Amino acid sequence: MKKLAFLLALTISTYSFAQNTYTVNNETLALKTEVEGTLDLLWNIIDNQYRYFIKTEDNTLTELINIKGSNNKYNNAYQTTLSNLTGLDTSKTKLTLYSLKQFINEYNASKNSNYSYDSSKPKLSFRLGLFGGLTNNPFVFNPQNDKVAFFGAELELFEETVQPKHAGFLNIRSSRDSGPLNYSATQLSLGYRFRFINKAFFNVYGQTKFASLIFSNSTLSIEDSTNPGTFITSEQSNTAFDIPLAFGLGADFKVGNGYITFVADNLFAAFVSSTDNFPLDLALGYKFNL
Repeated sequence: MKKLAFLLALTISTYSFAQNTYTVNNETLALKTEVEGTLDLLWNIIDNQYRYFIKTEDNTLTELINIKGSNNKYNNAYQTTLSNLTGLDTSKTKLTLYSLKQFINEYNASKNSNYSYDSSKPKLSFRLGLFGGLTNNPFVFNPQNDKVAFFGAELELFEETVQPKHAGFLNIRSSRDSGPLNYSATQLSLGYRFRFINKAFFNVYGQTKFASLIFSNSTLSIEDSTNPGTFITSEQSNTAFDIPLAFGLGADFKVGNGYITFVADNLFAAFVSSTDNFPLDLALGYKFNL
């Protein structure tokens, strides 16, 4: 019991140290301290937006902002703010946690020979997913709009940062021969995701598959012209590599040590023709953090 109480107290004290309340322009904000030195870097996600602040030695807080003008271009005001505070070139500094952290660390090190920091780049993290679903094979000739089940697995990779927006994925899925369509396929795809709604326990993303390797089998029945009413059946196997740029939408819901994931895939493709059927390609699964 004493150990539990100690751990709880340690956790509370650590959290309190990492996040404090500040008042900036009459706005009360809870901010996390990322870098401490001659200049401190503070940040947090507020109303689903990343906000960054610089604290000087006299405890003055200045927000780093980037305003879009009437010409639809950003003015990079944060770079001017950083340049005024440090006297350094800021043209290559981006308004991201990693880039700002590197810049402030380098400045602090130039002001204090005893200052040390970790200059390594963010590491890659992975999630392993298992899923199953239903598809009408939107890019395959399917006059009866037959629907078949499929199942698969996926490896998703992303930078080990707070709520990463960008991710790559490699997945494999297989559908079995079922119904009049007589078509089955195993598909290996490489793709990219962008999370345009990105909260701690929920995110929504768009995705594209930009390369696919497909192993397919189909059975064709053709009426014998010399003997009406008699059909000739032939089986065909095919291997194809495509660059489809097929687009889809998905959502992840954090549950336990991973996410329940839902994807509406293959809504349309830039370089592959779709059939007249409304695209139906729905998958439900779970992704584990590795």
